[in-house]
Amino acid sequence: MKTTYIKLIAFLCIGTFFVSCSKTKEQKEFTTAEYEAAAAQMNSGLNDLVYNQVSEITFTDATNFTYSANTKVGKKYFMVDAVSKTKKAVLDPEKLVENTSNKSEKVLKNESVSPNGKLAAYIDTYNLWVRDLETDKKTQLTFDGVQDFGYATNNAGWTKSDGAVLKWSPDSDKIATFQQDARGVGMMYLTSTNVGHPTLEAWKHPLPGDKIIFTIERVIIHVGNNPKTVRLKMDKDFQRGSTTDHIAGENSVLLDAQWNKEGTKFAFVSGSRDHKIAHLQIADATTGAVESIHKEEVATYYESGVDSENWSVLFDSNEFIWYSEKSNWGHLYLYDLTTKELKNQITTGDWLVKETVNIDQQNRQIYFKAGGKEKGNPYHNYYYKVNFDGSNLINLTPSKGTHTATFSSDYSTIVDTYSTITNPPISVVRNGSGEKIMDLETADITDLKAKNWQEPVEFSTKARDNKTAVYGLLFLPSHYNESKKYPVLNYIYPGPQSGSVGNYNFSAVRRDFQAVSELGFIVVAVDAMGTPMRSKSFHDAYYGNMGDNGLPDNITAIKQLAETYKGMDLENVGIWGHSGGGFASTRALFVYPEFYDVAVSGSGNHDNRNYEADWGEKWQGLLVDGNIEGKADGTTNYDNQANQLIAKDLKGKLLITHGSVDDNVPPSNTMLVVEALIKANKDFDMIMFPNKRHGYGDMRNYMTRKRWDYFVTHLLNAKPPKEFLLK
Repeated sequence: MKTTYIKLIAFLCIGTFFVSCSKTKEQKEFTTAEYEAAAAQMNSGLNDLVYNQVSEITFTDATNFTYSANTKVGKKYFMVDAVSKTKKAVLDPEKLVENTSNKSEKVLKNESVSPNGKLAAYIDTYNLWVRDLETDKKTQLTFDGVQDFGYATNNAGWTKSDGAVLKWSPDSDKIATFQQDARGVGMMYLTSTNVGHPTLEAWKHPLPGDKIIFTIERVIIHVGNNPKTVRLKMDKDFQRGSTTDHIAGENSVLLDAQWNKEGTKFAFVSGSRDHKIAHLQIADATTGAVESIHKEEVATYYESGVDSENWSVLFDSNEFIWYSEKSNWGHLYLYDLTTKELKNQITTGDWLVKETVNIDQQNRQIYFKAGGKEKGNPYHNYYYKVNFDGSNLINLTPSKGTHTATFSSDYSTIVDTYSTITNPPISVVRNGSGEKIMDLETADITDLKAKNWQEPVEFSTKARDNKTAVYGLLFLPSHYNESKKYPVLNYIYPGPQSGSVGNYNFSAVRRDFQAVSELGFIVVAVDAMGTPMRSKSFHDAYYGNMGDNGLPDNITAIKQLAETYKGMDLENVGIWGHSGGGFASTRALFVYPEFYDVAVSGSGNHDNRNYEADWGEKWQGLLVDGNIEGKADGTTNYDNQANQLIAKDLKGKLLITHGSVDDNVPPSNTMLVVEALIKANKDFDMIMFPNKRHGYGDMRNYMTRKRWDYFVTHLLNAKPPKEFLLK
């Protein structure tokens, strides 16, 4: 009896040993070489293997231009005659175009140069100055600027610079700008990590619900021998833009601002704090008198376009063009400037205008970029022209794909480059009616394919409502075999100002999607409901509930894709993202643990009450009662997006990261979630990147490698190579 028992124990021990050995043997150990092979698919040098791409297009007149093309033997230049339909190679295109470059003196980074190239405006001690670029003479223009009430101040809270925000008049004798009132606005603080006393960063940074936020007092400054400041006769404006959460564009140019050609009238759009009202007004540059022109109020938020402002005042014809989504699609409307009455709708249909490229007042035609009008992917960009009265709409770039167009000065000749996810760029020359005149170049990706480059899969599935189409990209490993199982990785950027894919043109490298796929995953990115470039209702899908994050659409899309791609293992699903994607991927484990198993979440704005005021108030709405207490029971209309409030529901594996001096999304956003996780006694992993901003700088590759390791460990049940150095 005893002998039998001992034999049984021995047998069980031996059996257990073999099972244990078997498990150990089955666990894959990745080699450095395998990680290096994967990393090769995110090497930016792959872009250099897409040969014969057209760039540096310069028109010398209406029908002649030069361009460059990258070839296998280096860059080559060509001269094209669109009339004779010929092109010839040239050695030095600069010799063909005399004085095409601006010969003005070097201008300092934070200076704004006047249209005539003679003056540069800049800020010094809260006041606006100009510098003569020939004599270097400096002239002070304003004198009452003080700390927290300075002129042309470039601070939106989440971003700031020393550049002066302004717009010169066409004749260079006036400047439209503002005096920013930051008095009483709350502060943001960051401290460095170092030996000894830390360095403190402190700046004005309003948050949702603050009683005091940035406001601006608009002014027009007359430049000359006797400078003077004309303060516009109006109340203070909220610092809001019609296309962005800032009023400073590229090179600090003042947005939503337009001069007439004489410099006597200045048109601008004011926005309400919650972005629900857009108000077009025109100021007299001499008296400061302001005339109300047009006001639109919407239930959620007003935007005047996807890529740029699409309103314009046509002073010469006494009209104005206004952009509206009142039909559920973004379109252009023509109004009479005197009567303020609508003359006609210019564009119409279930598609949207994205960007007005040119307004030809003489011929009464508008050139614009749009999406959704042509059959197929609605995210593809096409260029059109249409008459002011809405007649004779012409697609100038009819070939299937996403287009970029370069026009001659008179818009009679177009260099059109187009591509798709799988078809590399093709460049052609078209006339002003969109008819092809001649071919220029077709990109060659032979060498790219030789580097094991894999075509992404463009897909369309149904959204959560089972009727709305959503689009995205899927990445399969080069060794994909549908008889095997591959964990799914869901990359997410939920918007609302952009989506996960971004664009659907050709690209040799898209983040590290293919790279991480090569490790044995299937990667999916979805442009879910709540993201732009579709209908207004599509974009508004989770207005007032940013905690939605488009996650229901990501989940349903992945499930539908698994019906076609049988290798997708829906029992092992990971998700990752950064910033808004960090917010969304963390929430995925809190709300949908039955679907998502692992998340790697970077720099998330986990509670937008701790992010900048403009962002949250545009997409979530004003904080109820305008203060942090909100409703009488202590809850607020922001609770449905606050990750820390549901951190107790964490299931699965979470790696959460942040830069310690992130001046875009302050690290307090992540620490709120960390605190809640600890109080709920939840296990999680965390990396804080010392002295790093939003993108982690020179520690970004370390972060990418740690993300790979995390997914390999927890989804593949494999061992990553120790301390792999991603170069």
